[in-house]
Amino acid sequence: MTNMIESAKKQAQELIEEGYRAAVSRGALPDGVELKGNVEIPKDEANGDYASNSAMTAAKTMRMAPRTIATEIISGIDLNGTYFSSVEVAGAGFINFRLGQKWYGDVISGIETDGEDYGKSNVGKGEKVMVEFVSANPTGPMHIGNARGGVLGDTLASVLQMAGYNVSREFYVNDAGNQVDLFGRSIEARYLQICLGEENVPFPDNGYHGDDIKALAREIYERDGDKYLNVDETQRREAFISYGLPKNIEAMKRDLERYRIHFDTWFLESSLHESGAVRDTVELLKKNGLTYEKDGAVWLKNTELGADKDEVLQRSNGFYTYYAVDIAYHINKFAVRGFDRVIDVWGADHHGHAIRFKATCSAPCIPIDQNKLDFLIMQMVRLTRNGETIKVSKRTGKALGLSDLLDEISVDACRFFFNAKPETHLEFDLGLAVRQDSENPVYYVQYAHARICSLIANLEEEGWTVKNADEVDLSLLNHESERDLIKQLSMLPEEIKLAARDYDPSRINRYVTELAARFHKFYSSCRIKGEEENILNARLKLADATRQVIRRALTIVGVTAPEKM
Repeated sequence: MTNMIESAKKQAQELIEEGYRAAVSRGALPDGVELKGNVEIPKDEANGDYASNSAMTAAKTMRMAPRTIATEIISGIDLNGTYFSSVEVAGAGFINFRLGQKWYGDVISGIETDGEDYGKSNVGKGEKVMVEFVSANPTGPMHIGNARGGVLGDTLASVLQMAGYNVSREFYVNDAGNQVDLFGRSIEARYLQICLGEENVPFPDNGYHGDDIKALAREIYERDGDKYLNVDETQRREAFISYGLPKNIEAMKRDLERYRIHFDTWFLESSLHESGAVRDTVELLKKNGLTYEKDGAVWLKNTELGADKDEVLQRSNGFYTYYAVDIAYHINKFAVRGFDRVIDVWGADHHGHAIRFKATCSAPCIPIDQNKLDFLIMQMVRLTRNGETIKVSKRTGKALGLSDLLDEISVDACRFFFNAKPETHLEFDLGLAVRQDSENPVYYVQYAHARICSLIANLEEEGWTVKNADEVDLSLLNHESERDLIKQLSMLPEEIKLAARDYDPSRINRYVTELAARFHKFYSSCRIKGEEENILNARLKLADATRQVIRRALTIVGVTAPEKM
């Protein structure tokens, strides 16, 4: 796969080593020294396009001034046929290279050759990775935190796939435990209120107040009347849970499909209980002396493993806690299903839990490599409209859920806005998200794509078509704005690798926004329509390469690339 940044760095290092060998052969530099420096892109372009500190790292061993070493090295470098037009010594002894036209032309050719694969690499070497995200409780509609986690998890999975990992997307369904019991009691209360009158049936203090609970109770009553009025409350709640949970899970699936998120696996918490995995996990911890009993409950000695507090594994009533289930679930991920790495996308309120859970996984008896378990912790979202904060209280039922948001804002805008840097608090301006101007980042990027498509279509009507790279004189692309645009095009493979390495899918947003900005600048500076034939063909090819890369980047984020706007 094409990665012209890697290619330039590799060639620069090879040229430096070639220059060093030439200097050794003339007796100008001592033999047998390993050049350990790095080739990087300088922050200031005045220092060249690529710079190496090889001479500086070799100075101590050679017992020579870095500038002297660098000068001797570059005197033996032949740039003919390379990606570089010049090489010079700068500062304390940096070796600076400037790119030549061959490199710029090869970027365009590489984009054409790779097509839909442009940006891919084999950094991951097929490592089997699970990304678990959203995993909302199926006791009600998904909220805004789920909306952000959904995009971050899905886009992270996409960049990992592009980087050569074997990725599986998983939704963990909390279909057991206290929240499900409360779900059943909430439906029960609403059902009994329908049957006996709202004033005669108290609602649980911590129950779910949403309209969805009322709707489920109404559906049950319309189907069965007062059939459950005199049924044992345990049976009644089980019946209501059996009715409500599958409906809510299906609603989640519909909302997520609408949101362009497709999971490979929907994993049920109940399966861990049914298989005995939770029980076996607690027994394993007991057997290895990592538990104690207090007030009738079974506790994990988590402080002995480095955590700041111990955790309850089994309550005095015999019920297992979410912590015990979590351990069993992650053992299932690693030991049963054989994932090499697991990434959990969690909200900010899980930060402490993530730290404590990492400590738990250090126990020798737990078949989990804690270094292969990672957490992407995302910060909270604040929705605003006209400068005012929109309340999103899930418990009171007055929340703006995912489906509500998608009724108001396009999926494209939601996905682009929510794919912001995970560790920063996000202020989502609903007014900005629907604006059709350059202040709206997703509109700005999509407009660049549509603008190129319109340009190509208009030129086709005049008989001009986008030619293959080998039919175009790409050396004509030497204007500053053309070169700046090509440099940005070359960055996509690197940005994908860094996004995968750092678990920061928001890099793709920033990348494609900058790409759109550079295209708009190029389009304003360099005329295409009406230009001399060779220049027109070269610039049209550059515009089309930009179209392909914008579309590729937007696809990674799950955003469409419209041809007309």
